[in-house]
This record gives sequence, C-alpha cells and structure tokens, in this order.
Amino acid sequence: MILKIMSYNICSGRNFNNDKKINVRDAGRVIQKYGPDIVGLNEVRGLGNAEQFFTGQEQTLAEMLGYHYYFAKAIDFDSGPYGNALLSRFPIIYAETRMIEDPPVKDEDAYYETRCILKARLDVNGGLNVYVSHYGLANSEKLNAVKKTLELMKTDKGPLIFMGDLNMEPDDERLVPIFEVLKDTAGPSAGPGNDKLLTFPSDAPEIKIDYIFVSRNIKVLSSMVPAETTSDHRPYIAEIEL
Repeated sequence: MILKIMSYNICSGRNFNNDKKINVRDAGRVIQKYGPDIVGLNEVRGLGNAEQFFTGQEQTLAEMLGYHYYFAKAIDFDSGPYGNALLSRFPIIYAETRMIEDPPVKDEDAYYETRCILKARLDVNGGLNVYVSHYGLANSEKLNAVKKTLELMKTDKGPLIFMGDLNMEPDDERLVPIFEVLKDTAGPSAGPGNDKLLTFPSDAPEIKIDYIFVSRNIKVLSSMVPAETTSDHRPYIAEIEL
C-alpha cells in the first residue's frame, strides 16, 4: 500500500505571500495541491482562541479537505489552545496528547515553550502508528523531547511514522538516537550539497529542520520539498509503501 505523507509547519495560517495575514485556508490550498493521505501540522491554533480567525484551524482544514482530524494542545496562546494536529484520510482509531517535560532549570539564552507529542493510531493496513511533534529551541528541551518520543514508541507494534518541525538539522548529535531507531525518508538526497530538501525559511531555505521518519519495516519511495512559500516553512512530503 502506497501512502503520501506531509509534514507542514503552517505558522498559524499566516500567509507570507500576503503580508502575513491570517487565513488558514491558504495553507489548506497548499495541502490540497499535493493530496497527501496523512498530514502532520505544527503551529496550529485550536478552538477557543480570542481572535475569530484563530478559531479551530485543524477543524477548518479537515472540513475544507475532507479529512479526519485530531488536535494536540501544547499551550494556551492568545486565550486559546495552540499545538500540533493530525489530518488523515483514514479513520483515527485513537489519539492522545502526551506532554514533553519542561527542563527543571531554564538557564540557556533561548526561548522556552512547553511542547507536546501527538500520538495516534490510524485504521489503515491493520493499524499505523503516527506521531507528530514540534520540538523546542533550547538544548535541554530538545534532549527531553527526543527522550520522550523514544519512550512512547517503545510500546508500539507495527509500522510507525514520526514527523514534525524538530528545530535541529540532520547532523545534530541530539538527533542521533532517533536516527538509530527510525529511518529518515530524506535518505541520501539530504546529504551535503543537496538543497532540494531544505525547508526553512521558505523563501530561500538554508536548513532542513522538518522531517518524516518511518520505522525500518516501511519502504521509502520518494521525498520532496516543494517550493511553497505560504508559510515560513516549506512542506515536506514523502511517499512510502507499507
């Protein structure tokens, strides 16, 4: 079974082609253009935000595109929930939000923000485990995030996908434990001198910080980063075979 997967930091629906005005449907049109089966979203404003255009972005996209959905709240922002989301053509058997522990001491010169991991199981091919996260910026946050991700995955059986904006480049030593357990869908095409899979900033990408990892029993067919500049991140897309 062949699936198309997309990881996309939508920057709360800000359109960088239109003076950063909020319209999450613009991000929806990017998703619609490539027709992924499963989408992991970062920087999503959930239902209940104070400003009307921040209301239920995950639901707006799901209804616009015809997907099942789940929202994972990390924090409250602008009087409403903010976090990650999952869109899926396949029914969601279950989904939960697992928090990443904050560092007990915040002594780095960095922005700190509580983060979470969206963990779900989809009704496809006997069951597919999917994780979505947006890692922090501080070194201690990143270490905690990697540790938590791997702890949660230990209990899973069957094929697995992990995606999101990890705020680390592929050669970051803190990502080594992830690479040891999972397979980066970027593969050899993400090597030195190849700029096709760089994701940030979207207008002139210099780094790869958005990923789709899969368990080793999943075959990777292709990967791409289309030159879309609606968000400050480009979407990252991989085709896989279960």
